[in-house]
Amino acid sequence: MSKIRPFVKWAGGKRQIIDKLIKYAPKKFNKYYEPFVGGGAFLFELEPKYAVINDYNIELINVYNCIKDKNKYKKVLKILDDYEIKNSKEFYYEIRNMDRDKSLYNKLSDIEKCARTIYLNKACFNGLYRVNSKNEFNVPFNQKEKVNTYDKDNVELISLYLRNNDITILNGDFEDAVKSAKANDFIYFDPPYDSDTDTFTSYTNNGFNRDDQIRLSEVFKKLDKKGCYVMLSNHNTKLINELYRDYNIHVIMAKRNINSNGKGRGTIEEVIITNY
Repeated sequence: MSKIRPFVKWAGGKRQIIDKLIKYAPKKFNKYYEPFVGGGAFLFELEPKYAVINDYNIELINVYNCIKDKNKYKKVLKILDDYEIKNSKEFYYEIRNMDRDKSLYNKLSDIEKCARTIYLNKACFNGLYRVNSKNEFNVPFNQKEKVNTYDKDNVELISLYLRNNDITILNGDFEDAVKSAKANDFIYFDPPYDSDTDTFTSYTNNGFNRDDQIRLSEVFKKLDKKGCYVMLSNHNTKLINELYRDYNIHVIMAKRNINSNGKGRGTIEEVIITNY
């Protein structure tokens, strides 16, 4: 059976370090939690039967919900087929600018919003998802004449997986997403990364700052005390090493190609932190 792959390109995506994540993951666990699911690379690699996935990005979670729905996702694909034919610089900005008028944007169906999110992800520069302070998508066009917005077989596998297993999809704060976690559950945190310099964190208009990193470490510790298996990925920074000094810190090398700051691209040191 073919392995499921992420349906969107997402900053900090985990495809190229999957082998390392698998290496450090617990061999057995009950329910899986991923509070910063993003493109879902690790989720789709593990394919747990019981999972709670969450992301603060409402547009991304809408895509998950639509793909999970058999009828909705087929309608989404029809819209995307049309978008691929119409793809051009002018058409891209027409679709991108839909969120400039909130009264009109809010009238769009969840199916239309889903198709828009996937199209913009595939047709924008470098697959970057970024919004401004008004929560408006502001990544420029990638200047390519043709765009492939989806792999039909892969999307079908994702839809079947989400429908045929006990997968809860949430859209909220990471702390709320793990409140139901119990002993022997596995939680994987993949937050917007900390940095010793100013780098890209604008997955939502609220960003993710150092106070959030500190709060996340406190949640990590609470889950540890519950008897959960907890894993976290981040950059190898002074703050992260200090926050998790009492746990196992595995330093790895990773390639990063999506960053608004060119210095954040290339091979960099990351850490995989575990409490087991």
